[in-house]
Amino acid sequence: MFYQIIKYIQFLYRSTNQHGVHSPFVYDLITQCFYDKTPYQSYQTISEYRKALIKNKLKIKITDLGSGSHKNNSNMRTISEMAKHAGSSFFRAKLIHRLVRYFKSDTILELGTSLGIATQAMHLGNPKAKITSIEGCPNLSEFTKSNFSKNMLNGISIINDDFKKALKGLNSTPFDLVFFDGNHQKEATLEYFEALLPAIHNDSVFIFDDIYWSKNMTEAWKLIKEHPKVTVTIDTFFWGFVFFRSEQKKEHFTIRV
Repeated sequence: MFYQIIKYIQFLYRSTNQHGVHSPFVYDLITQCFYDKTPYQSYQTISEYRKALIKNKLKIKITDLGSGSHKNNSNMRTISEMAKHAGSSFFRAKLIHRLVRYFKSDTILELGTSLGIATQAMHLGNPKAKITSIEGCPNLSEFTKSNFSKNMLNGISIINDDFKKALKGLNSTPFDLVFFDGNHQKEATLEYFEALLPAIHNDSVFIFDDIYWSKNMTEAWKLIKEHPKVTVTIDTFFWGFVFFRSEQKKEHFTIRV
């Protein structure tokens, strides 16, 4: 936690808003998506979905294949506490909804379904999108799959498997958006990034959650930024955005959202 505090102070010092951003692509993304204040009707549905999970006192056994939780080391957790501490916040759910809406993402891959808060938000951003979400924990996968069915969220496919195994059969077709939200370890993050490079196209976007989770995770983020196929990155502290637009020169932005 101390590491994240120090990094956040440094982030505030070097970050900016849309002013001074000379890339039209990044400027439009910031002003028309990041800072979009439109009160979309979908926000109410996102809020209701998340609140229902926070009220759910069901306790399930968690098989954590990633770096675990900063809040709870127990493998028995309630849906409520996971929704409060491990699930996407309402702010982030709204942002991922706007991103899918803005980019008109039709093919989406999510690494780390969890309770499906971000998944549902992405679905509402483009109800016609084909979303594939991977969850390593069988009990969590089964709960969320059932919850999606109850809420009539169609077009979402949940795969219960280890990320490494699941990705072997998923990187042959292009993805418009990939959300890395399941394993906050350096080696695993870099491995998944490399595994999914065959699935990119010129307008693909990769979003990495918690790039300042730990020193090792930040090191992974730095290596991803330096990759020769990466042209534009945006550091928003909680998420790191990666673009592969061949028409743009390599440039890195640090933006307050």
